[in-house]
Amino acid sequence: MEFKHLLYKTEGRIATITLNRPERFNAICLGMPVEIREAVEKANLDDTIHVIILQAAGKGFCGGYDLVEFAEQGLNQGTTDGKSETLWDPMVDFQMMYQNTKDFMSLWNSYKPTIARVHGDAVAGGSDIALCCDLVIMSDTARIGYPPARVWGCPTTAMWVYRLGAEKAKRMLLTGDLISGVEAEKIDLILESTPAEKLDERVMFWAERMQGVPRNQLMMQKLMINQAFENMGMQNTQMFATLFDGVTRHSPEGAWFKNRAQEAGFKQAVNERDSGAPIAEGVSKSTYRF
Repeated sequence: MEFKHLLYKTEGRIATITLNRPERFNAICLGMPVEIREAVEKANLDDTIHVIILQAAGKGFCGGYDLVEFAEQGLNQGTTDGKSETLWDPMVDFQMMYQNTKDFMSLWNSYKPTIARVHGDAVAGGSDIALCCDLVIMSDTARIGYPPARVWGCPTTAMWVYRLGAEKAKRMLLTGDLISGVEAEKIDLILESTPAEKLDERVMFWAERMQGVPRNQLMMQKLMINQAFENMGMQNTQMFATLFDGVTRHSPEGAWFKNRAQEAGFKQAVNERDSGAPIAEGVSKSTYRF
């Protein structure tokens, strides 16, 4: 099996999957989610492998979806008002994004433990990928968060809720803040934060600690723990989150953000969105019912 957007290698009982689009900050493109799932499946089918490490090439872990590529592809970028040539079909949007959600969740559902090694930033969809792993190890200076929660996004995996609980998940998703590895460990979002120069050492410590455990034991412990979350309605939550993600991109404020990015550039639109000032001041108040 050959991969276009990933690197896959094994050494002893450990398989390593590397996101490999460093020139685009490992942004999620068409084909990357399914390759993640296929790489996880490959490791699960290999009886010599006991542990999977997920890491990334280049300066950071993942900057989220490659919005440039998706915009250029024109994927389901229609509107709801009938004024564009292509109307937005929420079910087409849902089908695509929910498949991506299931592909990311292959890391969570893997019969073998998965460890995310996070350096640089894990932002938006990149945080979805990292938080689907069983254990997350970050460098102290790395950052994680979901800024599109302010406008133009909803985390489809909903892993913030299951890792943090209601109050701390709200703290993250009602602000869209990015936090450092140090703070992420402090609020129990991740297992461990470590100085950058010790990141590989700490990731390997946990991988080597688990690799000696029989595969059937690892599988049983994961299935038992995951079942507890499934009983909480994880799949239903992810279905709603994925639907809401599509709505956020086609709400009045979502349309404002898209237009602002086209007018002033994506970076400027993001700066305005994340500044703390009221968002979408130009949206007509007649849009609202409250």
